[in-house]
Amino acid sequence: MSEGEFLLEAAGLSKAFGRKPALRGLSFSVRSGEIFGLLGHNGAGKSTALGIILGMVEPDRGEVRIGGESVQRRRVRALRQAGAIFESPGFYDYLSGWENLKVLTSYSGGFDPAEAKKVVEEVELRDRIHSKVSTYSHGMRQRLALAQALLPEPRLLLLDEPTDGLDPEGIKWFRDFILQLRDERGITVLFNSHLLSEVEQMCDRVVIVRRGRKVYEGDPVGIGEECVTLEIEAEPAERADACFQKLGGRVLEDGRRVRFPESADPAVVARALVEAGVELRQLTPVRRSLEDIYLEVTGEPECGREEEGGET
Repeated sequence: MSEGEFLLEAAGLSKAFGRKPALRGLSFSVRSGEIFGLLGHNGAGKSTALGIILGMVEPDRGEVRIGGESVQRRRVRALRQAGAIFESPGFYDYLSGWENLKVLTSYSGGFDPAEAKKVVEEVELRDRIHSKVSTYSHGMRQRLALAQALLPEPRLLLLDEPTDGLDPEGIKWFRDFILQLRDERGITVLFNSHLLSEVEQMCDRVVIVRRGRKVYEGDPVGIGEECVTLEIEAEPAERADACFQKLGGRVLEDGRRVRFPESADPAVVARALVEAGVELRQLTPVRRSLEDIYLEVTGEPECGREEEGGET
């Protein structure tokens, strides 16, 4: 597989638990060597998608391929290329970290002491690897889980909320480590997270899922720049709001930012406010963050327009 080709392909994934649909035709592709983010509210279908990718959940329809191998038809061959931290990592607390690695990696192949020592050094657990896991902090458990995921020397690393519960220092360490894996070893990473700032700093591309459906796939930077967002301070507020409405603008929840359609020109907005007798103190274009876009595509009206129709 040449650089830039898709290492992971999820095609038309659908899954229902009873009468409740979890995924509705979800499709996305992850290129070899990229960090890819899977975003969505709790219950959006992210964990179900990861479960299907890992062969732990059988889809009602659709297929996942890793390196061209179908997880549903050639599970062992497909998953031999992947390592994962899925849900809460489970360890034997009465054993040491090293003993846990020996036991858990034996389930999926064999234990190579030299390779294990190298990975333990990489995740910075050398000084505590022979201590019982019962004495580990949450951050140390996450590093041990990462070591376990890396021991098969995977091409693809799947991470389920990897920084959940970590302190700021632990989050930064994890972020830097994942970026290093991509940059120095070319490992492809797919992870889901609710920490949008982390996703924005780490991911080459993202997919956003809402109620089991994909609502966006692409670059996390500059998504939706078709809208113009301005931070405005103006008085009286009632007169300014009326002016915004005439221009197709919508005041956001913070009360300071106003979103206009793509055709809006900040100079025209400023002139309209002044001509309406509004005292304009500030008008500054704002680049929307990934969180702004996430809120838009997962439930808020876009660019001042109300959503049409509804979910079925």
